[in-house]
Amino acid sequence: MRSFFVVHEHHARRLHYDLRIAMEGVLKSWAIPKEPPSEPGVRRLAIQTEDHELEYADFEGVIEEGYGAGEVRIWDRGECEFESVREEKLVFHLRGGRLKGRYVLLRFPKGGERAWLFFRAREERG
Repeated sequence: MRSFFVVHEHHARRLHYDLRIAMEGVLKSWAIPKEPPSEPGVRRLAIQTEDHELEYADFEGVIEEGYGAGEVRIWDRGECEFESVREEKLVFHLRGGRLKGRYVLLRFPKGGERAWLFFRAREERG
């Protein structure tokens, strides 16, 4: 299944990155406290947040006040192709300007109910 993704660099109370993947008619979203990994072997905590409207993928600007107040810029965007979609694990290929390759979002129960791990997987040989 082909889709698209965007990563927003979000200068809120603390700098973080918002990974958003178009799925089921919305942008499924995860907040990542550190820069998303471009190399295999680097894992990042990703906290699932509320879904956003698809139109939000193009947003850049300043959120004036309240939750998430701060500057938002597009850090990366591109095509997303799903290899596997399960409740506990998403495997997909990203083709963006910065993020390229096979990536995984894996539920991380020890981190809480909304916690996932986000990482670039080693490419399968075949």
